[in-house]
This record gives sequence, structure tokens and C-alpha cells, in this order.
Amino acid sequence: MTAAIGSEAQRPNPALAPLAPLVGVWRTTGTHPLVPGTTFHGRTSFAWHEGGAFVLMRSEIDEPEIPSGVAVIGSDDAAGTFTMVYFDERATSRRYTVEVDDGQVSWHRDQAGFAQRTVVTVAADGSRLDVRGTMSRDGGPWEDDLRLTCERTDP
Repeated sequence: MTAAIGSEAQRPNPALAPLAPLVGVWRTTGTHPLVPGTTFHGRTSFAWHEGGAFVLMRSEIDEPEIPSGVAVIGSDDAAGTFTMVYFDERATSRRYTVEVDDGQVSWHRDQAGFAQRTVVTVAADGSRLDVRGTMSRDGGPWEDDLRLTCERTDP
């Protein structure tokens, strides 16, 4: 029997420790201004990947207007930064810069044509995430985007 390739690197990345409050399974409900009158329902999970070397996010929304997706978050020690690489069911792939602050995690991309920002606020008791997205098209004003309330479903 042979050892798994790269198994020595499958260990906790200490730089990602500030993301620990996100780790878990969450039931989501939300709204989007482009689909007024609709409440979206789904699930999101954040999990340690490769023994904690990365954080893996998965999201599913039951209604077809919002795509389900997957993302990997990692760190760059030299730059002191975090990056998220996202992919969804539309075959859309994007790179976001991730920032961690006291009680909040945010990610953003400032690409010409379509920029997005998402702020995730963690409840003090860790039982809820409030997610607020904003977007800007073609350098225009920032507008509301997807908003979610996430309730922890795992202990």
C-alpha cells in the first residue's frame, strides 16, 4: 500500500484559522432585487479541505434563478492575503479577494464590467450568518445583490 501523494501537506493552515467561525452546514433563506417577491431557499457549507490546508465552500439554492456553486479559499503567506476561486453551475469562474475582520468575512472582485462585494457577518454566538451582497455594472453605482440569512444546522 502506498501513501497518498502530498499527504504531508494535508494539515491545518494556521493562516486560515480566522475562517473557523464559517465552518459548518447552514440553511439559507434570501432575496435578490432582480427577482422581487421571491424568497430563495438552500444550503451552504464551509469545510476544511485537505486536512485544513484550504476552506471549501459549497452552496445550493433550490430556486433556479440563483446558481449553485463551489469555491476554494486559500492564503498567500508572503502577501498576507486570502483568495477565493469560485465556480458555479453556469460554468462561471471568478477570483475574489477575501478579507477577515472581527466578526466579518468579506470577498470582492473589482473587474471592469461587473464588480461584486459580499460581507458575511457572524453572529456572536456563531449560530447565524448574515450575508449582504452588492454589485456594480460597468463602473456604475453599487446596488444590492443577493442577501442571505444562514442558520447553522450542525451542532
